[in-house]
Amino acid sequence: MSKNLTFFTPQQSKSEGAILIDTGISAGFPSHNQDIEGERVSLDDTLIKNKKTTFYAKVNGQSMINAGLNHDDLLVIDRSLQPEDKKIAVCYIDGDFTVKRLRVVDNEVWLQPENPDYPIIKITEDNDFVIWGIVTNVIKKV
Repeated sequence: MSKNLTFFTPQQSKSEGAILIDTGISAGFPSHNQDIEGERVSLDDTLIKNKKTTFYAKVNGQSMINAGLNHDDLLVIDRSLQPEDKKIAVCYIDGDFTVKRLRVVDNEVWLQPENPDYPIIKITEDNDFVIWGIVTNVIKKV
């Protein structure tokens, strides 16, 4: 389990945003050199639908690497979304925060890691458990 998710509250950017090049960037052969034109786009407006209920948190650990969530990736978490089977959620369990895939079958809940080196966690009535929010996006450094 992740013991230390670091949470951040999004702050509305005062900048005009970066330029969006919507012609596509070739991942194959290079394309023709063109003047860069495009509209300005705000990542806040693009990634956050519910500003008052959205938070960021950094991933700590490798339990979700097969879902594309790596150590130090920045998660966008919306607390207003309803939890559903197969969604990736930030959960509070027995004093710690963790990010896992929800598995819900016949009113039973499991937290499924996306790395075979980590165990599946079955939630029981003995656990202090809250689904804190649903992951909507991940921001990666390259």
